[in-house]
Amino acid sequence: MPEKKEKISVLVLCTGNSCRSQMAEAWIRHFHGDRITVYSAGIEAHGLNPYAVKVMEEAGVPLSGHASKTIDELPVKEFDYVITVCDHAREACPYFPARVKVLHRGFDDPPSLTRDETDEERRLAVYRRVRDEIREFARTLPAFLGLSDQGA
Repeated sequence: MPEKKEKISVLVLCTGNSCRSQMAEAWIRHFHGDRITVYSAGIEAHGLNPYAVKVMEEAGVPLSGHASKTIDELPVKEFDYVITVCDHAREACPYFPARVKVLHRGFDDPPSLTRDETDEERRLAVYRRVRDEIREFARTLPAFLGLSDQGA
């Protein structure tokens, strides 16, 4: 009987853990929860973004049960991979032991892009675009991590 592989652990890190990292955590769990244990956190905790919650609900991968948190609030502190999803998190990324692979895949920040947008549909369109970009990234995450033998 083949030995069961241990799950790899991934931390998705962003500035406020309110939008992009939350979406990435949900998508990674959706596509790869059987082989990847995923967490998300922020350099700071800004609370869940209601537009991110809305567009993820539309896609059928709700953020229910999610909460905005910092790394210090996570139940674990050791990861195989840390993926920063914004430039600020990449620049302010805390130190991780040498065995941890820190990677970057940046995404646009919907709250910043829509700060002055008054039209609800145009605002949501930006969130949906970023959600879909993150979904595609999450779907292909094993290849991004060089784990193509684990499938996608």
